[in-house]
Order: sequence, then structure tokens, then C-alpha cells
Amino acid sequence: MGTYADEINRRRTFAIISHPDAGKTTLTEKFLLYGGAINLAGSVKGKATARHAVSDWMQIEKERGISVTSSVLQFSYDGFCINILDTPGHQDFSEDTYRTLMAADSAVMVIDASKGVEAQTRKLFKVCVMRHIPIFTFINKLDRDANDTFELLDDIEKELGIATCPVNWPIGSGKNFKGVYERESGCVITYADTEKGTKEGHATRIPLAETENLTAQIGEEFLSQLTEEIELLDGASAPFDLEQIQAGNLTPVFFGSALTNFGVEIFLQHFLKMTTTPLPRKADIGLIDPVEHDFSAFVFKIQANMNKAHRDRIAFMRVCSGRFDVNEEVRHVQGGRVMRLSQPQQIMADERKILSEAYAGDIIGVFDPGIFSIGDTVCMPGEQFSYEGIPTFAPEHFARVRQVDTMKRKQFVKGIMQIAQEGAIQIFQEFNTGMEEIIVGVVGVLQFDVLKYRLENEYNVEIKLENLPYEYIRWIENKDIDLDKLTGTSDMKKIKDLKDNPLLLFVNQWSIGMTMERNEGLILSEFGRS
Repeated sequence: MGTYADEINRRRTFAIISHPDAGKTTLTEKFLLYGGAINLAGSVKGKATARHAVSDWMQIEKERGISVTSSVLQFSYDGFCINILDTPGHQDFSEDTYRTLMAADSAVMVIDASKGVEAQTRKLFKVCVMRHIPIFTFINKLDRDANDTFELLDDIEKELGIATCPVNWPIGSGKNFKGVYERESGCVITYADTEKGTKEGHATRIPLAETENLTAQIGEEFLSQLTEEIELLDGASAPFDLEQIQAGNLTPVFFGSALTNFGVEIFLQHFLKMTTTPLPRKADIGLIDPVEHDFSAFVFKIQANMNKAHRDRIAFMRVCSGRFDVNEEVRHVQGGRVMRLSQPQQIMADERKILSEAYAGDIIGVFDPGIFSIGDTVCMPGEQFSYEGIPTFAPEHFARVRQVDTMKRKQFVKGIMQIAQEGAIQIFQEFNTGMEEIIVGVVGVLQFDVLKYRLENEYNVEIKLENLPYEYIRWIENKDIDLDKLTGTSDMKKIKDLKDNPLLLFVNQWSIGMTMERNEGLILSEFGRS
């Protein structure tokens, strides 16, 4: 084993983001294939007998063919140790993706070549820009008919406000997909369909100067079109600039087909050259250097019942600095206690491997007896600092939750509390009623389905949801406010969160301003305190 620095410097940690159906899960799977982590590519959807993609582990994900939770996958390739955070593409789960991006050093954005930039990509992209995360673009599905390549680049630049620099360039698409031109080497890499599940097709590299050979391979028409497009490209696209890429101002663009595995390894090789080692992170005592500083990590995700047989809760941590040693005690800063992290493991979708050590850049899952919250920091016992918190999204949809069988009150409260601690839903109580009346708030309505499904399948509790008309939620910042004396509007509801913080729900946006006018000095906030 090398020094800490050697181990940390070979780590690369990135998130994969995309709109649903852009082929993100297939791309993840092909990466794992190259790393030797799996031997046969699965199938995300399709016949009931087909193997499901390794990163979609929750039953509801398999049934719906969408990723609901982010999974963490690690593999080795060419001397690098790569941690992939596969995120949900569906916008109703954007909060989970947002938190996952907090644990990544860069992002791979997958775009469908026939659709261009879609709504969800825009939302996730804004999070990357906010955090200055370098973005690498993989334009997928060239084995199907695609939009004009210049239009696709234009779309990225206009919609996302980031300059593009194509590293390679597609020749045709769909049935006429011939391969890609690699700008740096001046070679054409020809496309041949791969056998399902195998690593690579028979790709041939031909220098652009060998016109006779190229004409035989791709045809005269495609060669002359390529020559024209290269001239246009050299004049129009932003020059390659690694500094700009790493600052998140320029995105390198690659083309290929994850399904047929063309262009995936080319992308992986370039990507590894351009991404950085784990980066320093902001804490309340300043920047924490990954190599110089002792072990520290923060919790970015909590997941209950990954293993139904064990009824467990896993806290996912991003190791930010130093080396984690299973035998050493650590300080849980927010809990104010020194402890050992129990059953540290690396999770490959739903398979686990118990760990004895991990390094900055790695993602570890630890057993959580119910003490961790999203955003918590762990560090060495002699230290006391916190990484910057992860903001809570304001829910946009609300429903009253009632259990069908009142005898199952205990399971119901336990289940709803555990799912809330994962951050997928937020739960509130009616003012003055305690846990008798529970109101659930979610960012996307699909979360209601997941809540119902999980309570039934994991806690054996059936619930009824009654949709409420409220759309706006505000936290009350004034500590001394008397809620009984607060004068509101007819469409306002008083509630409180689990930490007894008072909140207000409104049906109409204008009621917020009116309530503030009627109660002098009242301060309302859109964000919850973590």
C-alpha cells in the first residue's frame, strides 16, 4: 500500500446526471464492465426475466424502470479507483440528486442525441454551476437517428449557459452511424455493433489523411461532410482549456452509444485525464485539505431497509480527508459523541463489502442506529469542526397521512419517521395536536407513491393520503413568536416540524405578504434549518 497521498490521488469521484431515459444507467453499467466489476451487462427494462441494471436496487425502481434513489458504485480502471454516484433522473427525486452532487467532485451529464437538453437536465445543471462542479457531457444514443450535431451543441450553450468543446465528432447517426472523428489525434474511429454484454466492438482507427482507406470504410459522402464539419468546428467551437473545464466554465463533449458500447471507453479514458483528484472542502474552520488533514467525512444520504431481512439503516458518507481506519474512534460532531463507525461497507448497488479502510474521495456506508442526520460531520476525536450544511428544499405538495389499521400505530410512526430521516419526505404535525395528525410534504408527487409503497412493503402498514391544497411553506425565524396570537389569512395553516419549529402553509402566494403585514416584525424563510 502506498502513502495516503498516492491512494487519495488515484481516487476520482463523480456523479452521473441526466433526464430520465437518456441512458444514464446503461452508461454506468458499461463503465463497470470496463472495470471488471461485472461480467455481463444487464437490462434496465424489458422482460421480467431480464437482469436489471446493477445500480437500480429498490423493487419499485425495477417495476417502474426509473432510478428512485442514488446508488454508489466503485471500480478500478487503469490504476484509478473510481467512485460513481448514480443519481435519479426523474425530477420528483431532484432533492436526492442535489444532495448526491454535494458528495461529487465532478459530474457527467448524459444527453439523448435525439432530444437535446431536457427540463430536468437544466435543474440539475444549475446545482453544478452553484457548486462550480466540472461537467463532462456524453451525447448518447447515436445508434438512433440524432439531431444535427451543431444544433445539439448550440442547445447546451443556450440552455445551460456553458461553452462546449467537442473532443470527438460523430459521423452520421442511426443506421448510418459510422463512428467518430477524434480531434486530438486526427483519426476516425469506425463503428461496428457489439455483441450484447461484451466489452467492445471492433473499432478501427484510421487517420483522416488516409482518404482512400476512409472512403472505403465510411463512403465518399460521409467523408466530404466530415471534412466540411471539421472546418466549421475549428472556427466555431471554444478551444480546449483544462483550467476552464475544471472551473466548470467549459464542458468537453463526447459522442457515442452506451447501449452498443461505442465511445464509452474513449470517453472514460479522456475523462480520467481531465478530472481532478479529491478536492478540498469548506468547513467552519476553513478549507480542509484531503491529503494534509486527518480523517473527516460528512453524511449526504441516509437509506433505510437496503436489506429487508436486516431492517437496517445506512448512512452514506463522503470521506473528505485522510484515511479512515475501522479500528479508530471518531467524533460525531452534531451528536457530541466519540464513537466507532459500525460495519463500514462499500455498497455496490445492493451488494456489500465490509471495509477496514477508505481514503478521501471514497464513499462509505455505515450502520446508523438512528443518530445521524443528513449534513452531519465526523472527524478525529481531537478535532471539532463542521462541513457546510446541505440546505433543505421547500416541499411543494402536501398531504394528510392516515393509517388504515389503527392497531399498527407503532409501525406507522417508526416507518414514517425513518423515511423522513432519509430526506425524501418531510413530515409536519398539526399545530397543537402532536403526532395524531401527520402532514407529509414532498418536492415531487411521485414521492407520495414511493412512501405508500415502502410503508406497505417494508413496515406492513397501509396508509390513506388526503391531498391538501397548500403550495407554499414558510419557516418562522422569530424565536419568540406566539403562534396562538398570530393573525393569518383564511388559506393559511399553522404547523410545526419534528424539531418543534413553527411553520405556515399557504394556498396562495399573496397570502404570505399579507400575513407579514398583519404581524409586525414577523420573519418568514423559504429554507429549513438542517
